[in-house]
Amino acid sequence: MNNIKTVLLLGLLTGIIVFLGSFWGERGITIALVVSVALNFGSYFFSDKIALKIYGAKPVSREEAPPLYSMLDYLCARGDLPMPKLYLIPSESPNAFATGRNPQHASIAVTEGALRLLDENELQGVLAHELSHVKNRDILISSIAATIAGAVMWVSHMARFAMIFGGGSRDREEEGGGALAGLMMVIVAPIAAMLIQLWISRSREYLADGSGAEMAGSPHGLASALQKLENHSKRLPMEASPSTAHMFIVRPFSGGGLMSLFSTHPPIQKRIERLLGGQAA
Repeated sequence: MNNIKTVLLLGLLTGIIVFLGSFWGERGITIALVVSVALNFGSYFFSDKIALKIYGAKPVSREEAPPLYSMLDYLCARGDLPMPKLYLIPSESPNAFATGRNPQHASIAVTEGALRLLDENELQGVLAHELSHVKNRDILISSIAATIAGAVMWVSHMARFAMIFGGGSRDREEEGGGALAGLMMVIVAPIAAMLIQLWISRSREYLADGSGAEMAGSPHGLASALQKLENHSKRLPMEASPSTAHMFIVRPFSGGGLMSLFSTHPPIQKRIERLLGGQAA
């Protein structure tokens, strides 16, 4: 059911782009569809390389990190997954993420800070969570959602200019209340796109927590790791790009209040409660 909802919401995001493109008539719809397909194509093939490059992640061999590879061997066997590529991020802020369009092209990156902070059970829980993202194709889904949401904001910005300066086909056909309603929709569309992206990201985190705990054989290591990562990340936030924040196991930024309402991650306490309460995402 969670996967069905995600597909429907991705379709809704694409629909918003097409709706905004309609302000330029049939040509606008065609352009919007082409943009959507091109962005999805780019996300599918290049999002992993871009993310690893942004954070200066370096590949780690089995000889350099035998304990990590031993954990991955165990978890991949339990999850029936191929071995991902392993990377180390030179950052003291404790965090981790997975990337790659499918299990055959997956990579897991862990910060130096996380390796120093977490014990063996906690680190295994984190790796299981990231492998679950790989198995559930969450990296691809979240990358596409983020790309389409960004496209919605760009197209919406262009549509506002078209309507204000009389370039939109709907402005020529409708006046007064109709034009005002159209302008309001153009303003609301990017907000709706952002909320849909956040919903997708949060739901996939809950799903990865549950399946990660099952893969590790216990929820306790992951639950303890989440609490540690949250506490230390607040004191030592990571210099992360907002466009890739959804990829990390915990939010890389500090801050709360209103900012937390628009976070790509569910509250840590709710995630821990679900894990220890045995609830599935």
